[in-house]
Amino acid sequence: MKTVTVTPNLTQLTRFRFVNAFLVREDDGFTLVDTTTGGAAGALIAAAETAGAPIRRIALTHGHGDHVGALDALRQRLGNEVQVLMPELDARILAGETVVEGKLPGSWPKVATVPDVRLQGGERIGSLDVVPSPGHSPGHVAFRDSRDGTLIAGDVFTSYGRVNVTSHLYLRFPFAYFPTWDRAEDLASAGALRALEPALLAVGHGPAVPAPGAVMDAAIARAERAAGPTPAQARG
Repeated sequence: MKTVTVTPNLTQLTRFRFVNAFLVREDDGFTLVDTTTGGAAGALIAAAETAGAPIRRIALTHGHGDHVGALDALRQRLGNEVQVLMPELDARILAGETVVEGKLPGSWPKVATVPDVRLQGGERIGSLDVVPSPGHSPGHVAFRDSRDGTLIAGDVFTSYGRVNVTSHLYLRFPFAYFPTWDRAEDLASAGALRALEPALLAVGHGPAVPAPGAVMDAAIARAERAAGPTPAQARG
């Protein structure tokens, strides 16, 4: 597990060189955002211990296996006093419910942990504002740190090679494109996250990007060109 201190409040934890979780420092300890893949629980707990505080809560951006893979093991090791928060629709999918039509792309593992809170968007978790950002998954959320404008965007964007919207196939890092459920919604969410004017962009795959406005704009423009005109635009 590679550990990078991004800001005084944010530590990025990278497993297998491709998937990130984040420790967000709060007065009572850490909020762990995402859990990477199965088998990571020990390394995530050790990273928090090295950083000097316990994990107090686990907040998930979405339900794909590379983000919830270590959740059950963390719950077993940390106990029920550690709060688990998960987007409503993704929690229902992981519970076996059918919430959208058709087959969902991506990895949706069996998860025994029942979230304590199902997120709708608009909640506050410590210093983090929950921002609905569906598209990559039906219930995907992002987290904006109200203290410094850091945006933890999950898999709406990636940043390997360049910042890219996951609705748009980028051959240098295509792996977040293929699990994207609704590309039009994902692109709309990218625009909504850009409108928050983040001071720093942290993503599920790739390094954190300071002052990301211009590269987010470029990524959105590329994705819009690749998507082509909307039906209304095509009609003129």
